[in-house]
Amino acid sequence: MAATVRRATPDDADQIAEIIGEIILEDNPVGFDREWSDDEVVAWMERQGDQGTMLVIDDGRHILGFAAIDFDSAEPEECSFGSWIRERNRRQGYGTELANEALAFARQQGYKRIRARLPRDNEPALSYLSSIGALVPLRSPGTRFELPVYQEGDA
Repeated sequence: MAATVRRATPDDADQIAEIIGEIILEDNPVGFDREWSDDEVVAWMERQGDQGTMLVIDDGRHILGFAAIDFDSAEPEECSFGSWIRERNRRQGYGTELANEALAFARQQGYKRIRARLPRDNEPALSYLSSIGALVPLRSPGTRFELPVYQEGDA
């Protein structure tokens, strides 16, 4: 069955929270340090308003992963990008599909700089984000992609 990228809804919160729960159990988790409740996921979606988005990739039975574009009111031309795929669904192109849709959203919003965060020494995440960074000029001319590296506890 083909997977579809679509905007997340509150009905997806339980599966997104489940993915976060899987991510935090990994050796070098990216972006999360604890489990999230369904309500916290819904609050994240609501906080994004029209300036951000949460996308899911759905195979019709399960959500395989999700991505978020978050805005920063202090930097109106900048957004952050994050993408999380269930471990069993990685290296199958789902992250790239999510990134393509997220980049399209960022372009429509007029963002000029897209940032992503990752912990040190996470080569798979760096490789993925580097490949996405290479897509930015092709999909969103005039937009820059940055890869600041953060460790746990960094602001």
